[in-house]
Amino acid sequence: MTFLQILLTVLLCTRYLFERILAFSNATTVKANLKKLPDEVNGYMVEKDWRKCSEYTLAKSSFSAFEDLFSLCLSFFILFVALPWVFLNWPTTKDSPIWEISLLVSSMVLVLQLPGFVFDWFRQFRLEQKFGFNNQTQNLWIMDKIKETILSFVFLGLMIGVLVFFYREFSAFSPNYWWFWSFGGVFFLQLVLMVLWPRFILPLFNTLTPLNDDGLSEKLHNLANKTGFKAKEIQVIDGSKRSGHSNAFFTGFGRFRKIVLYDTLLEQMNESEIEAVVAHEIGHYRLGHIPKRLALSLIFGWGFFYLLHILLSSDWLITQLNLSDELAGAFAPVFLIALFFGGCFSYWLNPLSNMLSRKHEFEADKFAGEAIGGASALKSALRKLCTKNLSYPLPHPWLSYFHHSHPSLPERELNLSQVNK
Repeated sequence: MTFLQILLTVLLCTRYLFERILAFSNATTVKANLKKLPDEVNGYMVEKDWRKCSEYTLAKSSFSAFEDLFSLCLSFFILFVALPWVFLNWPTTKDSPIWEISLLVSSMVLVLQLPGFVFDWFRQFRLEQKFGFNNQTQNLWIMDKIKETILSFVFLGLMIGVLVFFYREFSAFSPNYWWFWSFGGVFFLQLVLMVLWPRFILPLFNTLTPLNDDGLSEKLHNLANKTGFKAKEIQVIDGSKRSGHSNAFFTGFGRFRKIVLYDTLLEQMNESEIEAVVAHEIGHYRLGHIPKRLALSLIFGWGFFYLLHILLSSDWLITQLNLSDELAGAFAPVFLIALFFGGCFSYWLNPLSNMLSRKHEFEADKFAGEAIGGASALKSALRKLCTKNLSYPLPHPWLSYFHHSHPSLPERELNLSQVNK
């Protein structure tokens, strides 16, 4: 084993063991709280709801243990078997045609994702169905996977092709800074896809219809105008044909911006609660959270591309992977190793990202409370979301610190208690 293989092995095992410690700590907390209905949830959950929520959390934790172990084994397979075999039989050098590099990378990524479909199926038709969330048929699930695979292959292939093109073109006149210009171009394409997604991609999976409730529609449009969020339209998405979970979001930019409500949300909440949920989503927009997250994504993207630049400029990675010397400077192996194993390093930065996200959630909650003239409707909506989605409101602090982008419900209610004071 080379130094890089040993390092990645240690990092993969460390992350896996750390995840097991987090999961064990959280499961211990959940089991301890099962003995008695905690005071923190006594106002909106009964004993039956609390037990079901706890059992759902424990079931997801047990399922993730198998999923994490499989992921660990798959990573070892990629590192020691798949990468050497692929590049021995399909050597794509730095001078190979763009289409060949694109086809190799996208094919390998998708093939290695196929075993994950087994876990997706089990999650949907065993775990989610057991707790009453699955509304999806086997045929619909299969059709979804076919569509996802085709779209992933097309978009990933195009993106890799564009990236290699940028790499070669920008390297010709700016060999030391091609990574900066290349990611700028890729980032622009990602923004374009964000605009196209709700108009052309989302309708392939879900049906979007105008909100037919005139009273609620008028209320939400008044809220949007009051808060300076000029939404072109308010639509309802048929999320119930796949899941009983509920949510709301806004999507698009500029004149393409729209508010989207899950049909399950409309069934579970009254008008005031729906208005509060939408006000929270508007808060993210009005407080500049979206541009801030995009800026952070831009910074990390440039960091990733600079790493590609360093690795492409050296023969070290190829040697450490026990690959042929003719692959020195080749884009495909460098990109794949960074894609598959970059998480070994970025994983430990998750708490920083979560801290920023939780800060934004607190701010959006306060914005919503002030926009609708009080926090009671949002508190009621959050409690319903927690109960209906079986979201565990009292996670272990370590698990929340590393994995949760949203604060716990008690934390959000405490934050909302400061509204209008």
